[in-house]
Amino acid sequence: MNAPADPFALFEQWYAEAQAQAGIAEANAVCLATSTKDGLPSARMVLMKGWDESGFLLFTNMDSRKGKELAENPHAALCFYWEELSKQVRVEGSVVPASTEESDAYFHSRPLKSRIGAWASRQSRPLESKAALIAEVAKQTARFATREVTRPPFWAGFRLVPERMEFWQKGEFRIHDRHCYTRRPEGGWEHTLLYP
Repeated sequence: MNAPADPFALFEQWYAEAQAQAGIAEANAVCLATSTKDGLPSARMVLMKGWDESGFLLFTNMDSRKGKELAENPHAALCFYWEELSKQVRVEGSVVPASTEESDAYFHSRPLKSRIGAWASRQSRPLESKAALIAEVAKQTARFATREVTRPPFWAGFRLVPERMEFWQKGEFRIHDRHCYTRRPEGGWEHTLLYP
């Protein structure tokens, strides 16, 4: 595998392959790992909603478990795994808030029912019954029947700014390719091969 000097060039190539690959329904599905201020980890699958050389963009209810963990410990990790391509990308870095404009733009691009669902769900908090959630969806649907569904104040985006990116490609007999990129303090990236 020939690796470019810039990890984003390699991510762009692999991500395009994943988007074009039959059998991969959502190439942007990624495992997001966060942790508490005490270092207790948690992980869940989410959908990345954008990326560029400034980082990877995700959105959530900021009162959710992941939102609270990101607020108290603004470091996180992502892991993309595309089994059909035998490829994986790991990203580690710090987390910064997305701009209000980015959060508004993405929220308003969502289907109407998803926007209403954002208002109805108290994400990660105990739910007495599914009926209670359905009732809250109906309440919010009626509330916004004659006006625009605005972005909730507790719903926003964040950007994971990479400090380390690792690209793994499956090889025969565990002779895999692992390329690690670490951001240099002065700018640019250091590229290192890793044992599989």
